[in-house]
Amino acid sequence: MNNDYFIRIFYIILMGFGFPIMRFMSIHFETINNNAVRFLAGGFLFILICIFKFRDEFKKIKEEPILILKLLLLGCFMTGNMYFFMNGLKNTSALAGSIFGILAMPLAIIMASIFFKDERDRVKQKNFYIGSILAVIGSLLFVIYGNKAGGSSDFLKGALFLGTAIFIQSVQNLVVKNVAKKLHAIVISASTATLSGIIYLTIAIQSGKIVQLSEVSQGLLIGLALAGVYGMLTGMLMAFYIVQKQGVVVFNILQLVIPLSTAIVGYFTLGEKINFIQGIGAIVVVLGCIFALKKK
Repeated sequence: MNNDYFIRIFYIILMGFGFPIMRFMSIHFETINNNAVRFLAGGFLFILICIFKFRDEFKKIKEEPILILKLLLLGCFMTGNMYFFMNGLKNTSALAGSIFGILAMPLAIIMASIFFKDERDRVKQKNFYIGSILAVIGSLLFVIYGNKAGGSSDFLKGALFLGTAIFIQSVQNLVVKNVAKKLHAIVISASTATLSGIIYLTIAIQSGKIVQLSEVSQGLLIGLALAGVYGMLTGMLMAFYIVQKQGVVVFNILQLVIPLSTAIVGYFTLGEKINFIQGIGAIVVVLGCIFALKKK
């Protein structure tokens, strides 16, 4: 197994744990505070890594000031993306959050193929369309025949939040791919997370919502910070790295498999069961993704 496939599998497994963690934190913390702590914790860790391992990358930013503007833009995109996403999780479920990733695929591919030649080359391949169609069909089977998520009194509202988040993410990935031509993925992650965290912290202070953080247990607050580090390493750094090294199309196809990973984690940790039709859908998704990722 080559390194690219190892990274893809590792990303899918880690994200399978990530959605239940985010769902848990979204229930116990207000969205603004949640994102402020998570992004700042992850962002500061990445900054430390950059200071010791990627100091030369800062010279590139100094030489090309336009990169500062693009990084600021990414920070704004991430802020909007995660606001809608966390509110969506709050009103739906962990599995719903991972499933909604499949809806970003068509839009992201269209945008990517318009602006980037390497993405156009991939979508010209017949096996890409066949595999993608199979994966989408399998994902829909998995969702439609899945067990209904409980604990949400306003699923439609959550679905609208998640839909808005994936639209922002589709545009965000194009900026990531552009910036990644100049900067290492971890530098992009560090700046994006920190900027977004600062924005959320400012909003929390101005709105007075930051007071909630003093009302929760220290253990839960530490857990939120650790969840931020975990989320940044998987959902941001690994995602940016895949977009940079393997392309937007590959990244969005991998998103199709994450609901399966999330469901498996949910089965062993929460006792959620997968029915027969879901199993068939899972097999179709995996086969479709393998076929779509296969190069000529």
